Amino acid sequence: MAKKKKKIEIEGGEEELTDQETEQEAGEKAEEKEEKKETAAEAEKEETAGEAEEKAEPAGEKPEKKKFFKKEKKDPLKELVAELEDRVKRQMAEFENFRKRTDKEKTEMFGLGAKSVIEKLLPTVDNFERGLQGADTSDPFAEGMEKIYKKLMQDLDELGVVPIEALGKPFDPNLHNAVMQDTEGEGEPGTVTKELQKGYTFKGSVVRHSMVAVKQ
Repeated sequence: MAKKKKKIEIEGGEEELTDQETEQEAGEKAEEKEEKKETAAEAEKEETAGEAEEKAEPAGEKPEKKKFFKKEKKDPLKELVAELEDRVKRQMAEFENFRKRTDKEKTEMFGLGAKSVIEKLLPTVDNFERGLQGADTSDPFAEGMEKIYKKLMQDLDELGVVPIEALGKPFDPNLHNAVMQDTEGEGEPGTVTKELQKGYTFKGSVVRHSMVAVKQ
């Protein structure tokens, strides 16, 4: 006798049942299959959500928009103005350098010219001093010569001409010119004992060295 078969419809297809299988067993199998499908669906759903979160952009951030700037056209007038300004600045700088250089040269030339004139006047000063050393102060002529000498020295002092102090000072080769050694003079060795010719400086620069004798 052939076995009777029952067909029970379940989700996903049909399954044939023999006479020995009960309706309860068929229901359990259907529930098991349903649970497997739900589990697979949930796993797939979680995986899809994770991928979506990875691809999603962080909150608050907006994608950068590409900026396109139009190339500005050069203005010929502005270029010409900038070129002229640069040229004027260069010329002003060159003129300033020329002015400074010219002022420096004038100062140096004036210094050299004044120094040359002073060097020529110093012998006259020496002659005044020699003449007044033995002159009679009561003589009107000698008195007039002394006044002229004092006025000359005053003018030289205003120009910046200053006598060099030598007598009793330590010998300084930058200021003094030793022409002899003195064994009898007072002072320690190396001290200037005699001033044979007075020296002068002009604005800190030596015009003529003092001619001296130095203690041996």
